[in-house]
Amino acid sequence: MRVGYTPKIEEKRWSVDFERQIIETWKHEDWWRYKEGEKVFVIDTPPPYPAPLWHLGAAISYTMQDFIARSRRMMGYSVLYPMCMDGNGLPIEYYLEKYEKVDPFSMDREAFVKLCRETLRKWKENMKNIQIRYLISSDHREHYYETDMDEYRKFTQLTFKLLWERGYIYEDKRPNIWCPKCRTTIAQSEVEYKEEKGKLYIIRYISEDGEEVPVATTRPELLAGCMAVLVHPEDDRYKHLHGKKVKVPLYDREVPVIPHPSVDPSFGTGVMHLCSFGDMDDVRLFRELKLTSLELVDKDGRLTEAAGKELAGLTTKEAREKIVELLKEKGLLIEEREITHNVPLHERCNTPVEIVTMEELYLKQVEFKRDLMKIADEMEFIPDRYRNHLKLWIESVSMDWPISRRRFYGTEVPLWTCKKCGYKLVKGGEKYWRPWKEDPGERCPKCGAEEWEGDKRVLDTWMDSSITILFITGWNRNPSLFERAWRGIKLRPQGYDIIRTWLYYTILRVFQLTGDKAFDMVFINGMGLDKHGRKMSKRYGNVIDPMEVVEKYGADAIRLWLAMEASPGENYRVNEEKIAGMQRFVTKLWNIARYVSMFPYPERPPLRPIDKWILSEINKLTKEVISYYEEFRFNEAAKRLYSFTWNIFADHYIELTKGRAKGEGWNEEDAKAAWWTLHTALKYILLLFAPIIPAITDTIWRKLYGKGPIHAEIFPAPIESIEDLTGYTEKIRAFDSMVWKTKKERGIKFYEPIEGIDIPEELEIFREDLIKAHKILSP
Repeated sequence: MRVGYTPKIEEKRWSVDFERQIIETWKHEDWWRYKEGEKVFVIDTPPPYPAPLWHLGAAISYTMQDFIARSRRMMGYSVLYPMCMDGNGLPIEYYLEKYEKVDPFSMDREAFVKLCRETLRKWKENMKNIQIRYLISSDHREHYYETDMDEYRKFTQLTFKLLWERGYIYEDKRPNIWCPKCRTTIAQSEVEYKEEKGKLYIIRYISEDGEEVPVATTRPELLAGCMAVLVHPEDDRYKHLHGKKVKVPLYDREVPVIPHPSVDPSFGTGVMHLCSFGDMDDVRLFRELKLTSLELVDKDGRLTEAAGKELAGLTTKEAREKIVELLKEKGLLIEEREITHNVPLHERCNTPVEIVTMEELYLKQVEFKRDLMKIADEMEFIPDRYRNHLKLWIESVSMDWPISRRRFYGTEVPLWTCKKCGYKLVKGGEKYWRPWKEDPGERCPKCGAEEWEGDKRVLDTWMDSSITILFITGWNRNPSLFERAWRGIKLRPQGYDIIRTWLYYTILRVFQLTGDKAFDMVFINGMGLDKHGRKMSKRYGNVIDPMEVVEKYGADAIRLWLAMEASPGENYRVNEEKIAGMQRFVTKLWNIARYVSMFPYPERPPLRPIDKWILSEINKLTKEVISYYEEFRFNEAAKRLYSFTWNIFADHYIELTKGRAKGEGWNEEDAKAAWWTLHTALKYILLLFAPIIPAITDTIWRKLYGKGPIHAEIFPAPIESIEDLTGYTEKIRAFDSMVWKTKKERGIKFYEPIEGIDIPEELEIFREDLIKAHKILSP
């Protein structure tokens, strides 16, 4: 630390240009890279999905992860913090369909895949530049990856092969949740429920005794698939119907009345018909009751011939209208009621989903629920309440995960079927395979034939994203890296909105592949909303371009605002006025440093009481802030540093020592004590603030205290031989404020002498400092 020289900051104001300059400097350094060490800290960064416009709320969430990386480096950890991008799956295809009017189902697959890659490449570069501009210190060289690059897809296919060989992946034809718009099977986790207005139809069934049985349903178009009518076992209204049969309206077919506890007696009429299939509960009941199902809805979301010639070929909405018309004609519709109910939608495209029977690949998950519950209890959650979100989702899992998708831009299912005997050949790990366009290059192990049918499906995007922690730590690729990284602390930072997908699927897959828990710690961040508390969306017109804001206020100001505003796990509102306020603090810190740079930085001299006081406050600050960083309480760290720097150090200590630092009425040793204290306090402020506002702290550090980056430093230990005088702080502040207020009331300028002020007895040890600082005249 260059003690004994005379530093100087010439620039009068902090400028956003200085951020660009320090970014260029960092490009030629390696402090942000992962290096071997005893203490390893792995951050499994969420790979952001590229978009043409990455709104501010999404972009700034990554700065919170950067707080973690920078603070852990300064705690002495070797931090593995990759930069990454997602790219597989429906979002890019959906974008091209919606905005570029491209139909992948009628386009050459090779050309469509190429178009997806080209579009993503432009978006990825833009998002990479935004992260760098926001001072994100992730490794964008040695540990950069994209989930749709060949190397990553090869890794995904390897994990598929391993799980296939262990019997965890299997193929079966069964009812699945299907999106008619995207024309693919989706998982339970991809369904969202939206409250919508609808109708409840009361349909007249007739029992074998000729009694009218009123059945309530929201899906009358599935009437042809009715195989049973259910009532609650304890519902006295219908106990006499148990075991009897009723006739299905329009279809002249009898089905049994079955008592079952799943029926809600208070909903509708208390009688429900069980059709194939309105939802996955119907699927479960069909299996439980061993009923034969019909395939009523095809992959285009239209009714099949099994529904009858008048409904065949109609969409489910059209069929609903038609069958209601037919029921009315026959006098079989008792009543229509207006209701509000939850409609299951595909989260990607907001389309109502159907249940369609398809042959798909499945990953076993139901049988692992107990293991996953145990892992959920073993991981530390910040905040802890989100542990329950994960456990509730694990409890809700009721079917194995359908992992194959009938789309195009994704990691291909590495599977071939022998055309002669039907043998399934799975490959993975040798290269990145594309079975829809290439041959496996070997004979069938079962019959010796050489003709194969390559699988045309791709894997669910979460099959890629759920192995990010294994990819970055070198599992099955780099044993040396994996051994060190897996012994360290593994952290998953992510939003609460993807607990049921990214977090859940990761702990499932890692356990299946390694038998171990994926993470030691899970950090949950909130969502950036607009200033009115709404999610940022083009629909609301509230999307803020992150590059416009950063060029206006600077990344340090935005980062400081985020640290001050956002608590772990809580949503926060993006407010430009508050960001502007943080920009004023950044300017204040620059001015403080510029003032301190006026004085030499001597060897430590004997200190005066007021110096010992501020240094004892520095020691207290250091312990508290490092503790906040350790506990991921960045908002507490930022608030404490902000308040101390402006309200105590600048407003009181600097003001109390200005005359002494300039040698006005003090001897040289006393002046040196002020110089040494000013510089020491500033150094501690810079070091402690560095993870949050890295550009200005590093710029000042290099100018005043070291040739190397501040981010390669370790958090400082408390200053030695300083007694605790923090109990005097509020008394000193109160006294200063009283003197300044009195001068103002008397019309005395701040720097002019004042009479009639007594030093309180409790501040006696600071008497000389206070008298000379305030120019208090003796009575």
